[in-house]
Amino acid sequence: MVTTPRGRPRSFDRLTALEKATMAFWEHGYETTSVADLTRAMGISAPSLYAAFGDKKTLFEEVVEAYAGSYGAYGSRAFAEEPTARAAVGRILSESAELYTEPGHPRGCLMISAAINCSTPEVEEALRERRNRNLALFEARIREGVAAGELPADTDARALARFSGAVLQGLSQQARDGATKEELAAVAATAMLAWPPQRTEQEQEQGRR
Repeated sequence: MVTTPRGRPRSFDRLTALEKATMAFWEHGYETTSVADLTRAMGISAPSLYAAFGDKKTLFEEVVEAYAGSYGAYGSRAFAEEPTARAAVGRILSESAELYTEPGHPRGCLMISAAINCSTPEVEEALRERRNRNLALFEARIREGVAAGELPADTDARALARFSGAVLQGLSQQARDGATKEELAAVAATAMLAWPPQRTEQEQEQGRR
């Protein structure tokens, strides 16, 4: 006797649908991407979207989490793998130039571009909080660099973190405006010239005495 499982199975692959929703939000932003746009991009009906993901805002929240763990994970990798603040931030900026322009997905950063012209307070605030958390990570790593003697003691960690964040956001917008990977890489390299010079091991040792 053959039995069938209870419940009606989903007629679509959820991860594939989520990826297509990510592309739609990334390309058009949160506010101008309608439920109709999403169902068309995802290849599912509105009832299926609501059943699998909830409403548009809940779907976007899941998209942002997925983006942070995939396309946006290069930042956390740089902080984990690079030995100095300068190397970590420099790597983040240079890899952003590549990510923001590579083919296969929309240009720029979803978390930056999706917030443009967003009039939904909860979404706008959630994206702002994420960007501010990233700035806090930049600042904390720079302060570690100062404490370790990598950077001069009078380095303004907050200002340097905000400067680096401003460059990152600018790279995203310029990518959406058509800048090439090489052009953005040159901007990233130029931005790192504004950092205090790297202290030598001898200078760091003298500073610890």
